[in-house]
Amino acid sequence: MTKSLTKYFSLTALIILIDQLTKLAIEANFQFGESKPITSFFNLVLAYNPGAAFSFLADHDGWQRWLFTALSIGASIFIVMYMRKNLGKSRLLTGLAFILAGAIGNLIDRVRIGKVVDFLDFYYQSHHWPAFNIADSAILIGVVLLLWDELKKPKEPKVVK
Repeated sequence: MTKSLTKYFSLTALIILIDQLTKLAIEANFQFGESKPITSFFNLVLAYNPGAAFSFLADHDGWQRWLFTALSIGASIFIVMYMRKNLGKSRLLTGLAFILAGAIGNLIDRVRIGKVVDFLDFYYQSHHWPAFNIADSAILIGVVLLLWDELKKPKEPKVVK
């Protein structure tokens, strides 16, 4: 492993550890569908998602497990290769480390139980955002960092012909 990537892969491993420990804790202490109010806008809940974000393809008969497993593996390989080609770009590498952690965290669930464990439930009155987890949050944070990195790039001068 390239020494300059060690801190980013360590960050990835830490996020995966937090993601998996929180999922295991929820599964050990909640029954499927059980919800515990924490605030007036947030519950802990045990939910399973056999699909992708917002339960995309969740109502199919199981083939999507293998599709999303393959996509996660492919994306993870691509991210690692892309990280190796972009040494020294701290914000980019940090964003990619977060996305990699999220992809692997949810991949572990798919391999372990065939679906993703979700447990963070935010809502307003009776309107609930779809439940999500630490891995999903890591992907979102990573995407925000990538967008920030792109917006902060120096502008290239226009070539007039």
